[in-house]
Amino acid sequence: MLVRLDTPYADTTAGDLSFALGLPELPALHVLRLPGLELRLLGASHQVLWTTVDGERSVETVACLPGRDPHLPSAMDSPGYRFESTVGQLPAEPLWRELAADPRALVGVFPGDPNAVTALRAQERGWCTWHAYPQTGELVTTRTWLGER
Repeated sequence: MLVRLDTPYADTTAGDLSFALGLPELPALHVLRLPGLELRLLGASHQVLWTTVDGERSVETVACLPGRDPHLPSAMDSPGYRFESTVGQLPAEPLWRELAADPRALVGVFPGDPNAVTALRAQERGWCTWHAYPQTGELVTTRTWLGER
């Protein structure tokens, strides 16, 4: 699902991102609800909400978070959860073209540049996200797995 956003980017570079588990839901610009999973576009990146095997609600946040030091780990493991992130170069082709037609994907295109994108895609046992920073040429990719890998 492609969503053209009216909100300017809140992040400035990949180095401004923070990672957190268990934060409360933040105001979302758009939400895609799937069985057991909620993909949420924030003005400052993303949140994913899911229901654990124990029936508890969990929240992953990757965003520019006021009051938190920026820190995006390259990997994080806990029982039944694995998170990985990489920072690479922004591709020349707009990121959202491939993802826009996927019913399990949410793509937010911010005004001003076709590469100013935050995208999330549900996958079997997890999700992937992409945070594009055209002003610095960076692309942050995250991958989260639930359960045993």
